[in-house]
Amino acid sequence: MELKEIEKKVRELVPSECLLTKVEAEGLDIVIYLKDINAFYANDQLIKKIAGTIRKRILVKSDPSSLLPVEEASKIIKEVVPAEAGVSQISFNPDFSEVNIEALKPGLVIGKGGATLKSIIQRTHWAPVILRTPTMPSSTIKGIRSSMLKEASSRKKFLTSLGRKICSSLPSASDWVKVTALGGFYEVGRSCALVQTPNSKVLVDCGINPETFEPSKAYPYLNAMNLELDQLDAVVLTHAHMDHCGFIPYLYAYGYEGPVYCTTPTRDLAILLQMDFVAIANKNSQYAPPYGIKDIQKELAHIVTVDYGEVIDITPEIKLTFYNAGHILGSAMVHLHIGDGLHNLVFSGDIKYGFTRLFDQANSSFPRVETLFLDSTYGGRNDIQPNRFEADKKLVELCLATCQRGGKVLIPTFAVGRSQEIMLVLEEYASKNKDFNYPVYLDGMILEASAIHTAYPEYLRHNIQRRILSNDSPFESKIFEPVKKERKEIAEGDPAIIIAPSGMLSGGPSVEYLKLLAEDPKNSLLFVGYQSALSLGRKIQRGMKEVAMVSDDGRATSLKINMQVETVEGYSGHSDRNQLLSLLKNMRPKPEKIFTLHGDETKCEDLSRSIQKLMHIDSRAPMDLDSIRLK
Repeated sequence: MELKEIEKKVRELVPSECLLTKVEAEGLDIVIYLKDINAFYANDQLIKKIAGTIRKRILVKSDPSSLLPVEEASKIIKEVVPAEAGVSQISFNPDFSEVNIEALKPGLVIGKGGATLKSIIQRTHWAPVILRTPTMPSSTIKGIRSSMLKEASSRKKFLTSLGRKICSSLPSASDWVKVTALGGFYEVGRSCALVQTPNSKVLVDCGINPETFEPSKAYPYLNAMNLELDQLDAVVLTHAHMDHCGFIPYLYAYGYEGPVYCTTPTRDLAILLQMDFVAIANKNSQYAPPYGIKDIQKELAHIVTVDYGEVIDITPEIKLTFYNAGHILGSAMVHLHIGDGLHNLVFSGDIKYGFTRLFDQANSSFPRVETLFLDSTYGGRNDIQPNRFEADKKLVELCLATCQRGGKVLIPTFAVGRSQEIMLVLEEYASKNKDFNYPVYLDGMILEASAIHTAYPEYLRHNIQRRILSNDSPFESKIFEPVKKERKEIAEGDPAIIIAPSGMLSGGPSVEYLKLLAEDPKNSLLFVGYQSALSLGRKIQRGMKEVAMVSDDGRATSLKINMQVETVEGYSGHSDRNQLLSLLKNMRPKPEKIFTLHGDETKCEDLSRSIQKLMHIDSRAPMDLDSIRLK
């Protein structure tokens, strides 16, 4: 429905006493501005009637001329909201007629049946936006929320322009759909795919290969799109790992001005990891980073967040829905409904269809699916992970054995997802065994990533969600110690467990600890995640006893690996072979075609052949630069 028609229908439905001033498309929302918002809310069914008529998400706001002055509005909010809500900040956003209320207990700000929220609207005329305060300090969340307010004026212009574009009409209906593999096919890293019709061009993910800064291997084949970046309609991001989000700021550095769609936790984690990537890249004298901090800030101003299960229009002919992927906080499977039933495809992103302590398993039910692009990281015939009970037992036993002989345990992990999973295992054991008296040091971005988890408990398993909401966050256990002293002091100190990024020993704190700990046989190195083919982690995991390193003064040197090296399987955020086949068995409806990606060449091929043989579904393993016509 075009904007003119939407405005006409809204004006027909809104009573004259509400004094409607304008109807705007702001991004995904149709916003109705009124001079008398109380008259509108006198009819409880009115907003439902409007939303049902125009089939769009409706926001009702006061015309700026009728907003109560900030000082008076702030005073009323403090009177209305109970002190137990733990309001930490009230920030006004005049460009959107909104007031952000940050609180430890958002439910108390909303009130029973939304009563408190309604009182704020009616008494101040400001539209409340309720934000959860993380239980741990988070500089990332603080910075993002501050930036969104600071850039409100330019963001308003962007959203208005985007809304008009989405509500525009097409010259003719599309009659074909194709996907071009730009990265992450026949490989792990630099995930990127272009979904294209005669009328729409959408990128799904745009990542880097974290193992290298060499441009030909590190970044997607964007030149194979055969179009300028400003011709893209949208970027859809499955989750915040750098192999999926790490190249998005580059798009803004070189001409893209459109939206990035993702969940809210994905937004926060992506900004955290991208900022860290630039900091690390700037220290590497051989390769300069492909973008800078200003490009990340521009990306942030163009991010549009979407909840699981929310159906939204991202072009006049494509509807997007996110579903839980079970991989990391906010990770999503992407469902695209193209045209009026022309085609439905799902990008699984990275998925976990099995038990984790953090998340419910990946979704397996969709409205319609003709084509599925499937994560194949552990798609090989021998990729069977042990059950989690055995994995937890082995992890704890190895940690205790090392500490009891006077050593230190180094667990290299991804800062997001795997770290929090390992933290939960150790926290649970410590809570049940009071004799566990070894510190667990958290280095790098792990503490910051954990803080972001506490801001979005609704994305976590129910028991973890309940603990966070009850002021008993497992991420704040007394066994965890943020690193506030020299790493050498920790390495030479008492027995301890150290959790540090990066997970593949490709850089960061984990490599610094490796240099300090590797030559002492009392110490242990525990791998708990995927080690890609070219990584230092894979070399050590396969038994290499001496590895090349770069010393602090930049000279090449070698490091002897005398420490105990173990791999504890079962903690991957990816589905193993059995879980992937189980997902396909339970998936409703069954896809007609499956394309495997995000796996080494042999794994993509093996999984594809097995799907064809066992499930009689047309399946292929495309390579980077392949173009696939789906319709």
